[in-house]
Amino acid sequence: MRAAALQYVRKVSGFRAPAAHNQEVFDRAVAEITEATQRLLDGLEIRGAARV
Repeated sequence: MRAAALQYVRKVSGFRAPAAHNQEVFDRAVAEITEATQRLLDGLEIRGAARV
């Protein structure tokens, strides 16, 4: 999932690798998107059962 989040942040920001002064915000965005994606997948139900 982190790889997908990284790809998303790269696409949205337009930077493959951020400048040093943007590294922290870039990394934080990747982490937050990874966490949000995990919460989404954890919360989805498939045929009445929680996704494992």
